[in-house]
Amino acid sequence: MSDNIIRSLEQLDHISSILDRGTLGQVRLTISSLAPFDIAYLLESSPPKHRHVLWRLIEGPLQGEVLNELPDELSSTFLKEMDPQEVALITAGLDDDDVADILHRLPESVTSEVLRAMDQQHRTRLEAVMFYPDDTAGGLMNTDAITIRADITLEVVLRFLRRREIIPEMTDNLIVVTRNDSYIGLLPLKTILVSEPNCSVREMMITDRGSIPVEMKDDDVARLFERNHWISAPVIDKNNIFLGRITIDDVVDVIRDDADHSLMSMAGLDEYEDTFSPIKGTAPRRAIWLGINLFTALIASSMINIFQETIEKVVALAVLMPIVASMGGIAGTQTLTVLIRGMAMGTVSKNNQGWLISREATIGVINGVLWALAISIIASVWFADWMIGLIIAIAVFINLLTAGIAGAILPVLLRNFRIDPALAGGVILTTITDVVGFVSFLGLATIFYA
Repeated sequence: MSDNIIRSLEQLDHISSILDRGTLGQVRLTISSLAPFDIAYLLESSPPKHRHVLWRLIEGPLQGEVLNELPDELSSTFLKEMDPQEVALITAGLDDDDVADILHRLPESVTSEVLRAMDQQHRTRLEAVMFYPDDTAGGLMNTDAITIRADITLEVVLRFLRRREIIPEMTDNLIVVTRNDSYIGLLPLKTILVSEPNCSVREMMITDRGSIPVEMKDDDVARLFERNHWISAPVIDKNNIFLGRITIDDVVDVIRDDADHSLMSMAGLDEYEDTFSPIKGTAPRRAIWLGINLFTALIASSMINIFQETIEKVVALAVLMPIVASMGGIAGTQTLTVLIRGMAMGTVSKNNQGWLISREATIGVINGVLWALAISIIASVWFADWMIGLIIAIAVFINLLTAGIAGAILPVLLRNFRIDPALAGGVILTTITDVVGFVSFLGLATIFYA
């Protein structure tokens, strides 16, 4: 565990003990000394009874930065308690894309009121970002980039920069555009510092650096940043007009959200699930997926019921059934996880899907033969019956092969039907492996012991 996390946990314990004693002044002093991320961590790690107290103790200008660091569900809780003027005030110092993310968590009517409460310049910039969906390059971009013309010298650029009050954070390049804002190229800050002042921007700018289409999906944007080690990148529309820039901090948020989504979806949960959310909201969300799981379990159980007479004749079948289902479930989950990860990284496409399915089928055959042999020996010795060993060996082989093929095909099919594989894949796959495992095992037993 890192020193920062340990320190945050200690601060949380300290603040909790102070709150229990009712010493709010000391808590306010402690909070004022923390960074926005640390305050957000404290809020997220606190039970509901402390959260609202802590929120009221945060100074107004700092609340916007803290909101930007909070998960959607928790930040929405605080936003609902604020009037539009307050929201406009606390978000005034944030980047446009961050403000847009916050406003997207509010009802449309409230968002409109917040926009009306802003000054004209801020509202215009923000509306330009909010026009695009959250999961696109347009939704990620900031409009704070510094643009210059190609026909001026580096000396003029330097004078221009010195006259500015602030330089936007993570500015590694200046954007070179035409008079009608068409994107031309980039001028790195390091080039300005090491080059002759009388050189023109046109001579020193780089034009081989790609720009990002405004409609590009955020996952694809993240992969471009990862592949090219970018700190920032320009965003253009279909007419090559420069609109804004995306910075690495926004890309990190995308990567983190995708990772959370993949992890939580495997359990049928939302990626923004709040650890300390009220029971009345959490219980119904989980109940839905428990109901779905019950339905799939009933399907598997109905398969068992078909072979009830066989089970009554050979009691050993009831003992060995969980082994067949479990082996198939684990093998399928392994394949499913690999495919979902590949899709998330953009490495799985129509061109290589066939090869992947073939590979997973081959792995299923190899593991099927290996573990069928091992389980058959164990079962034969355990029950002193070579027939039961043969039956479970064939069933395990069939189920492992099925699991490998289903685990590879299922994510592709779900994606084609616009269903999230991470969310639905596990439930469907488990049902398939359970049904195939039980039917093959009990069906073979019925044939051999009839």
